[in-house]
Amino acid sequence: MAFLLREAEKIICAVLFLAMTAVGFANVVVRYGTNYSFAATEELLTNGFLLLTVFGAAIAARRGEHLAVTLVLDALPRALRTPLFVFSAALTVLLLVLSAWFTWVVVSNQMASGVRSYGLGLPGWYYTIGAPFGFALVIVRYVQHVIEALRDRDAGETPHV
Repeated sequence: MAFLLREAEKIICAVLFLAMTAVGFANVVVRYGTNYSFAATEELLTNGFLLLTVFGAAIAARRGEHLAVTLVLDALPRALRTPLFVFSAALTVLLLVLSAWFTWVVVSNQMASGVRSYGLGLPGWYYTIGAPFGFALVIVRYVQHVIEALRDRDAGETPHV
């Protein structure tokens, strides 16, 4: 169970990517074999890429491999780097919390309005329900990274957001 919690986003990304590859491959085979295509594959693949991006961001956040501009941080005296790092991390978490909240509002609106997808006619929230949970996972993984970076700072290394 600890493995599943530790590697959740990697497992989700692997399953999503495998499913998207299978759906795309099936569409190509059917299209070239019968001159027809599965209309719903575009819908499935587009929404799959959305989820793959959000859960991939959780992987990058955990590893500290997300985009960062450290020009200002590197130019500051050593004593000011940690407070700026913490301030930057707090702003990042705030942005992620707002992203999770706004995607939850989208899901709630889709549920209330009964909007349906164009290809399969499924409720629209089926595709977007993973986004707020993905952003929540990004928050957790980013906070884990910040804590580890601050521990490394205590060990003598300069933290980088």
